[in-house]
Parts: sequence; structure tokens; C-alpha cells
Amino acid sequence: MKTDNAHILSALAVAIFRTNGALIAAGDALSAPFGLSSARWQVLGAVALAGQPLTVAQIARNMGQTRQGVQRLIDEMERQDIVCFENNPHHKRAKLIRLTEKGENAYAATMQQWNELAGRLATDMQAEQLSNAIDCLNQLFAGLDADPPQG
Repeated sequence: MKTDNAHILSALAVAIFRTNGALIAAGDALSAPFGLSSARWQVLGAVALAGQPLTVAQIARNMGQTRQGVQRLIDEMERQDIVCFENNPHHKRAKLIRLTEKGENAYAATMQQWNELAGRLATDMQAEQLSNAIDCLNQLFAGLDADPPQG
């Protein structure tokens, strides 16, 4: 039984990799007209969904990305007036990241495009099916997060 589940989980991993590539390509296409990329859209989403300014380390942790990678994106977006830095009352050096009006507009426009696409993609899917997929992916993430492979 465990071997069967391992094979099924391996097939799921391949499906996740393929879907991730397709999501990144779709995100790049949806966000490009607004001066974003999938990576930038994800960073803006981390801040927007938090409902408050975050540090680079918090954004990276929430996204499962490296702090250095997120810092590079933040620096690029700060130069383009998509995000700005605020003083952090809890830490002198770790500035808080906030979306500018330009960043909020770009994020909102990209989300509108995404919501239209998501609506089309979800047409033939059931809510229970989608909820089960979320539960499965969250369980897979929790297992990997709790016991990361050493290499």
C-alpha cells in the first residue's frame, strides 16, 4: 500500500512541476502589461494578502523563497516605484515593505486578469475537488517542511 501511494505521490509531484511551469507562464503573460512578472506578482501578493507591511525575511518565509531572491525583486520594484520601504519600529535595519499606489494598481489589475482566467479554468471543477486538492498540497507541504530532505 505504501509503495502504491509513493508511486501516486511521485505522479502528483510531476503534475505539480508541470502545473507550476504553466502557472508561471500564465502569470508572466497576465502581469506583463502591468510591469510585473510572476515572481513580482507573488511578492506583491504576499504583502497585499498580509494586510500590513512586511520585512523581506517575512515575505521570503511566507513564500518559501530565499531572502536574497526576494530582496533582489524588492530592490528592482522599489526603483520602479512599485513598492517602498518604511522604517520598522521593531528593527533598525529590517525595513518594512509596502505597496505604492502604482504597486497596488498593478497588483489589482493582475488579480482581475487572474480571476477571469481562474473562473474559466474552474468551470469544469467541483468545489469539493478543489478543496481536496488544497488539503492534499498543504499536507504535502507540511510533511516536507517538517522533515526537509538533507542533501
